[in-house]
Amino acid sequence: MTEDKGGSFCRADAITVLDASPHRIDPTCPISGPGGAGCCDYSHADLSVQREMKTSVVREQLLRLARVESDVEVEELPGTGGGTGWRTRVRLAVDGHGVAGYHAYRSNRIVTDLRCTQIDQSAYDGLGGAQWAPGSELQVVLDAAGERHVVEIAAPAVSKTGRRTPGRRGAMARRAASGGPRKTRVAIGSDTVIERVGSREWALAATGFWQAHRGAAAAYSQVVGEWAGAATADTAWDLYGGVGVFAAALAELVGPSGVVESVESSARAVADGQAALSDLGQVRFHSARVENIVVDLERSPAVVVLDPPRAGAGRQVVEALASTGAERIVHIGCDPASFGRDIGLYLEQGFRIGGLRAFDAFPQTHHMECIALLER
Repeated sequence: MTEDKGGSFCRADAITVLDASPHRIDPTCPISGPGGAGCCDYSHADLSVQREMKTSVVREQLLRLARVESDVEVEELPGTGGGTGWRTRVRLAVDGHGVAGYHAYRSNRIVTDLRCTQIDQSAYDGLGGAQWAPGSELQVVLDAAGERHVVEIAAPAVSKTGRRTPGRRGAMARRAASGGPRKTRVAIGSDTVIERVGSREWALAATGFWQAHRGAAAAYSQVVGEWAGAATADTAWDLYGGVGVFAAALAELVGPSGVVESVESSARAVADGQAALSDLGQVRFHSARVENIVVDLERSPAVVVLDPPRAGAGRQVVEALASTGAERIVHIGCDPASFGRDIGLYLEQGFRIGGLRAFDAFPQTHHMECIALLER
């Protein structure tokens, strides 16, 4: 037992295995496990069993938080392979000696070992040793053009109280940091990376948000296109829209006579999205917080697509969407508990579940991505 705060659950580590499951394997990540980095907490289990465990979690959260019994199963994403090398970007921490590494599990301690297998090992070339600013972070990206980019992000500023200002967590962890208070320095490559979905290309900030799994953006975009059900001349909303990956899919459905309203809080992401979708006049980008703008958008949507941060959309946003009269909502969530809570809120507002899918977007970890279609 490693933590017991007297609440509803405790935490523990497996220190010694007395009777191993037949599905237990030698960890695919050499730096994770008890006392190690917190990167690959499922790497000791066969991939198929990892997905079974994640499936159980998704079903349990839907039942507990939304009172929904589901047979949804966590699916493999294209590009996963054997469960290693699937990641295209990683954020490394730098310790007090200037050495890069990964945070230990549930700790600020940094494990200065760059052998996590989620990303191709070439990503780490030349990054070892004491060469970075203590307390900084490194954003490492292997982009769709085959280029490697490394950007050093300065340590958070220290306030007058002696405390560091809050880092990018929650919503900000899913959006671009460019233009924020933390200075950046390009160490390798460029501060702009190239990503693609289908034939469309995006040039975005190296520190900006893009799905970590190489197959995720295309897979989710395909589901959005299949489930949105938008018709020519419809209005569609893309909330927490980033650089407009889903806005591009919606634009194809509504055509030149339709409208796609894309809302994103990061000004840099909006600018990158506008550049990538400059040929789609039906897409309108808004740099704003979703909860502040949904009541002010001019045209009521036929469909809404939203990909909120890990904390979920929450009651305020769900109730606002219910009041728009939208017949369909495609909701994407990266935390099964937040996802379950949001689904429960939609059901309270009179929606029903038209479809559920879940994806193993983070192999070797307990994380996953869920998508729901909500209909009137």
